[in-house]
Amino acid sequence: MLPNTLCHIPRVSANKERALWEKGVRTWDGYRAVAKDLAFLDDCERHLEQRNPAFFADNLKSDQHWRLFGDFQDLVAYVDIETTGLDKGYDEITTIALYDGTEVRTYVNGRNLNAFKTDIKQYQLLVSFNGKTFDVPFIKRFFGIELPQAHIDLRYVMKRLGYGGGLKEVERRIGIDRGDLRSVDGFFAVTLWHEYKRKKNEAALETLLAYNCADVINLEQLMVHAYNRNLGETPFARDRQLNVPTPAKIPFKADPKLVNRYAW
Repeated sequence: MLPNTLCHIPRVSANKERALWEKGVRTWDGYRAVAKDLAFLDDCERHLEQRNPAFFADNLKSDQHWRLFGDFQDLVAYVDIETTGLDKGYDEITTIALYDGTEVRTYVNGRNLNAFKTDIKQYQLLVSFNGKTFDVPFIKRFFGIELPQAHIDLRYVMKRLGYGGGLKEVERRIGIDRGDLRSVDGFFAVTLWHEYKRKKNEAALETLLAYNCADVINLEQLMVHAYNRNLGETPFARDRQLNVPTPAKIPFKADPKLVNRYAW
């Protein structure tokens, strides 16, 4: 999709892009024939060849970052954190789940949390839900690191498609079912961590990790859905739709007794 994208070019709005598409100007080469932004297009070609999604993220609005996915899907890390609360200056990260479409990795406070700082460097494109407001600032403050990767925050992408609300609500509306974890939410995740810490209850930690993993696995489903929906609004939908992947298996098992005890 990126070689057909024009709205990241200076002075080209989304409306102007659509007008250009309708006139048959649908590629960077086509735009060269009608405009003078040749140096910028040279940069586009170089960054695409060098596999640098950050350049395009910097030049696209947040609700258009879905366009990065088709060309950089192999560089993606789906990321979600759980915390002791919502205060980025006071609370702590409890667990992190990271999924790259093949492998699910988890990180636990007091065990291997610092390994995340090294592992996340392997990826050049982050996908989250509300991560620009919550997860990334929390991670940066907690670890004292920068996350220079390009970032698709599906909260903005899905809002453009008419899906407001939190991740679980958006999942429900597009037909993603969490099964035994459907009644677990962020508040429950905090409760599970305290149960684990106070009582050394490993079942509570495993339930928390199952919930955290479900978030990142479902982000992949949501990302592909969002990409296909947005692509369908362009002239390039035919033969470019992505197959919705089979959800990865969650490597942890939620304890039904804990879910029944704490779920709303």
